[in-house]
Amino acid sequence: MSHAGAPVGGLLVLVDPVARRLDGESVRIAKDVLSAGAAAKICLPDSQEEFARALARRGHRRPVIVGDDRALVRAVGLLHRERGLGDGALALVPVGHAGSLGLARSLGVPLSAVSAARAVLEGAARLCDLLVDDSDGVVLGALRIPPLRTGSPPPGAGPSVWSAYRSLVRTLVRPAVGSGAAGRLRLRVEADGVVLADVDRPVEDVSVRTGDDGGLAEVVVRTGGGGAEAVVRARAKTVTVSGADFRYRADAAMAGPVRRRTWTLRPGAWTLTLPR
Repeated sequence: MSHAGAPVGGLLVLVDPVARRLDGESVRIAKDVLSAGAAAKICLPDSQEEFARALARRGHRRPVIVGDDRALVRAVGLLHRERGLGDGALALVPVGHAGSLGLARSLGVPLSAVSAARAVLEGAARLCDLLVDDSDGVVLGALRIPPLRTGSPPPGAGPSVWSAYRSLVRTLVRPAVGSGAAGRLRLRVEADGVVLADVDRPVEDVSVRTGDDGGLAEVVVRTGGGGAEAVVRARAKTVTVSGADFRYRADAAMAGPVRRRTWTLRPGAWTLTLPR
């Protein structure tokens, strides 16, 4: 991240509906602190659609998201798709369960409603990198392709279909003892065109993270098979994964299944207001 000057002006305080249901007291504190320190328009959308409409009508106001990681990712995604990320800095007052605020913590946002609201008013805007995929989805922090879980349904299978599928697999498939292939994927992973893993070796885990290294993402691939496990690391502008159907976790949400996806790092694509 690099620093930029914090924009001055009114605030559009968008309170995520989930935050209102989970912790009304923290929401009230955030509204009080922000309203006392700036001209703030408070929006209380009841749905994601209303959230999107309010953000689109922000005018010259600086958006402040009151909610968890998903709310922040949703806001950045909406602004990216309307090509509005360059209009000014976003700010976040984290409200939610502790497990839903990992991204906020990693970005340096205070987890206290009072401290975060004060940072909105007194902090500095810092440039942040963004991963954008070929379906226009965004990743603010990290994405991961985790191993398949033994006993998990294949992508798209309903409960009854999965029961039949599982019975059929038990009947027809007898994995070799010690094969160690359970939970691994056959994927091709490329970083800036360089092959880090291919379908001839099972992949146990893939992670890609935005970094501070001159606009390059950090890529880690764990492979196995044949009794030899390896960890391959690289830094790249683009990462392409292809092969068998796979799901991936982008920040706080699971996505897929897909057979091919390319992520491209966009350095300094958005700004976030953080404590000085």
